[in-house]
Amino acid sequence: MTYKIVALYRFTPVADPADLRARLLPEFRRLNICGTLLVASEGVNGTLAGLPGDIDAMLDLLARDVGLDGGEVKFSSSGDKPFHRLKIRLKRELITFKQPSADPAKMCGTYVEPRDWNALIADPETVLIDTRNIYETKIGIFAGARDPGIEKFTDFAAYVREKLDPAKHKKIAMYCTGGIRCEKASAFMRAEGFAEVYHLKGGILKYLEEIPPADSRWQGDCYVFDKRMGVGHGLQAGDYAMCYCCGWPLTADDRKHPHYEPGVSCAHCHGRRSDEDKARFRMRQRQMDGL
Repeated sequence: MTYKIVALYRFTPVADPADLRARLLPEFRRLNICGTLLVASEGVNGTLAGLPGDIDAMLDLLARDVGLDGGEVKFSSSGDKPFHRLKIRLKRELITFKQPSADPAKMCGTYVEPRDWNALIADPETVLIDTRNIYETKIGIFAGARDPGIEKFTDFAAYVREKLDPAKHKKIAMYCTGGIRCEKASAFMRAEGFAEVYHLKGGILKYLEEIPPADSRWQGDCYVFDKRMGVGHGLQAGDYAMCYCCGWPLTADDRKHPHYEPGVSCAHCHGRRSDEDKARFRMRQRQMDGL
């Protein structure tokens, strides 16, 4: 059985997010959709999976209710069910940033198609920035990109204000997994006075889907938020597992570390959780294993 996976977002005013959630939830359940959809007053964002026909029907619902279009959807597939269940959550922001000036509805950067991306980032005047968290950049990054080394997206604002200068860094190119972070990050940088800001349309996922390996400037795999953990060119799954405690992508060697316990801890988070937390995580893992 092959599952169709969609990463999607749509910035659009939603007058009553709770009502939208109440209407979508029974429809998604009827279609046996799994994964997570976030609903906020600024739109929707999520990664979901199901059988191909059911995913197509789900996308039709989102096109009807929030105006979702094909340019805001990235597709991939998996032979295994990538999520355990369906969650539709109400949020204040689709991706938490806590910067009121970062409003993609008012302004954002200039979209760059994957086919034009290599030329842009090859320009010596371009400052290339990865907007993702450090556990994501660990397994893959564009050649020559600056890695802010942030633990969470809200830290990106401080990085911009401390490390970048609109008068000096006049041509900015940024990217993220599927495009949504760059909507807010580019809007923020425009508001901070950066005049020339570009971002990769469709994100890394679209680039890996469209650009052949021989022409690619991508190095490694792209972190994704499902059981595959990482994908490469052609969106083929890599050899990673997730630490369900901290989200860190784990290689085969990481999983041999003495501090790795499935569902409980890895070498990166072993000392950060209490014994009570670990007991709860072990119970969750037993439930996931069906024991």
